Amino acid sequence: MKASKKKTDYGNESIQSLKGADRVRKRPGVIFGSDGLEGCQHAVFEILSNSIDEAREGYGNLIIVTRYEDKSIEVEDFGRGCPVDYNPVEQRYNWELVFCELYAGGKYRTNDGENYEYSLGLNGLGACATQYASEYMDVTVWRDGKKYSLHFEKGENIGGLKVEPMDRKQTGSRIRWRPDLEVFTDIDIPEEYFLDTLKRQAVVNAGVTFRFRNEKNGKFEVTDFKYENGIIDYVAELAGEEPLTQPVFFESERRGRDREDKPEDKVKLSAAFCFSNRTSIIEYYHNSSWLEHGGSPEKAVKSAFVSAIDAYLRKNGKYQKNESRITFADVQDCLVLVTNCFSTYTSYENQTKKAITNKFIQEAMTDFFKEKLEVYFIENPAEAEKVAEQVLINKRSRETAERTRLNIKKKLSGGIDISNRVQKFVDCRTKDVSKRELYIVEGDSALGACKQSRDAEFQGIMPVRGKILNCLKADYARIFGSEIITDLIKVLGCGVEVRHKQMKDLSSFDLNSLRWSKIIICTDADVDGFQIRTLILTMLYRLVPTLIQKGYVYIAESPLYEIECKGKTYFAYSEREKNEILSGLNGMKCTINRSKGLGENEPEMMWLTTMNPETRRLIKVMPEDAKLTAEVFELLLGDNLAGRKEYIAENGYKYLAMADIS
Repeated sequence: MKASKKKTDYGNESIQSLKGADRVRKRPGVIFGSDGLEGCQHAVFEILSNSIDEAREGYGNLIIVTRYEDKSIEVEDFGRGCPVDYNPVEQRYNWELVFCELYAGGKYRTNDGENYEYSLGLNGLGACATQYASEYMDVTVWRDGKKYSLHFEKGENIGGLKVEPMDRKQTGSRIRWRPDLEVFTDIDIPEEYFLDTLKRQAVVNAGVTFRFRNEKNGKFEVTDFKYENGIIDYVAELAGEEPLTQPVFFESERRGRDREDKPEDKVKLSAAFCFSNRTSIIEYYHNSSWLEHGGSPEKAVKSAFVSAIDAYLRKNGKYQKNESRITFADVQDCLVLVTNCFSTYTSYENQTKKAITNKFIQEAMTDFFKEKLEVYFIENPAEAEKVAEQVLINKRSRETAERTRLNIKKKLSGGIDISNRVQKFVDCRTKDVSKRELYIVEGDSALGACKQSRDAEFQGIMPVRGKILNCLKADYARIFGSEIITDLIKVLGCGVEVRHKQMKDLSSFDLNSLRWSKIIICTDADVDGFQIRTLILTMLYRLVPTLIQKGYVYIAESPLYEIECKGKTYFAYSEREKNEILSGLNGMKCTINRSKGLGENEPEMMWLTTMNPETRRLIKVMPEDAKLTAEVFELLLGDNLAGRKEYIAENGYKYLAMADIS
């Protein structure tokens, strides 16, 4: 009897709203972008941004951030101090609005020039959301000749507002909190986050000192960040000692609107850049927030720089006849650029502020860069010439690389026909891929023996001419310069899957284009044969690992001994098998012959032992086998000299009998 399924009614009573701290504590990802470490880090930035806004308005030039060993964080500034006393307009205490009310703050009237003209904090969410997401939060404010203190626990105020006489000369705010593990999955914010964030803020807030105090074993390590001249000092630092052109700084102010029916906004534009043939870095900042994903500024920079440099190249006859136009990739390869812009109203993609979407800002920045670059090229002809030459070098190098890539793809995946024939490759007759088998053999002699022994209907032969390249040690340029390897890949038909960040565009692997159901490595049962087998297997493991993972690769076992007794022939594939066969013959007189190389075997024997599907022995290569082979091969033939010495010391005695030391 089936258990009855309980149904839940979805009615009017099913709809509910989160209230108070639960609005953040139960859905932190909505505010902070994530409930993990990244979200916890963003909460830090929300508190820090309020201090930055104060400093930018000219109130205080020092911000102190402390990372305590208990994973609590403290941000202190020397601004005007956050208003927390009674607000007669709202008829509530300001501390309630700032720390307990979402969408409340002093930054909603930026276009009117009140409080903050250009603000990083915008939505009135950060302080409240961070407080709600904290195990505890302690707020101390110095202003109006008074010291104000607040204590919160898990979103609730404990003890109300405490007011005391001011105990220091400077105004300011200090907030210490510990992120709550009931809200975030991880609160152990690494030291690197603070160092990176504070350095970036020092870059875009010229003259402000950002001090990081990191508690270790009860003591504080102190690091200061300060860029007196802001982004131009930073660009000079990034470019190094020998830039192609000297860093320059542009700034301007524009007004406009995203839509005709929208109010007019103001944007302050600034940028510093230079060109370099060694470094390429582009960073966008808006209202001090690092735009990791760019948005409007990125679109503006791409459009303006390509347009300006292309115009210069055409005007000065730098393009060759019928040469294609430059792209931003050609410019980016030699550009060091930092933008630092502020606007009275900003549309971010989301609360994490990693990209902006304002149409007006994009248009203003595009015009700004076009105008400034045109003047820059006119006033600095020598530097303009250097930029033009470097961009063209980048462009032509990119196009050459692209042509090479396409040629390699064609070379590796092109069809096998009269015009694209592989030397000494012997194909089979059937076109049914499910039946086709490819034998990879060593040398011409093995090719001849296998060709005579095979079933030409479904068995193809690909000889390896000479020693194949060690694909573990070689770079891709050498690998794809090897005729043996490219011929083999061409015969396989499926292309390659190159797993390397610089060669990602080379990957043209298509399993559906594989021309074979089995790829069988067939080499002599001696030391040279084993080495060639290992080299082939290593090549497949590096270039087409999917063939191994999907079970297409096999090793054909070759017999070590041929035993004849009373007109019967027995084949032994190991010493153990030889002994078992001899034991089974009960001392009868027999002839034992060491098996010859593949090239010297009779066709009948080759068919029987190696190629006949009914009697041959095939070992399927498993992924772990290929991985282990590659690791051992790397140890024995790679660059790990110490590891090789250790291996020989531990295992060398096992191979003394095979050594030729006469």
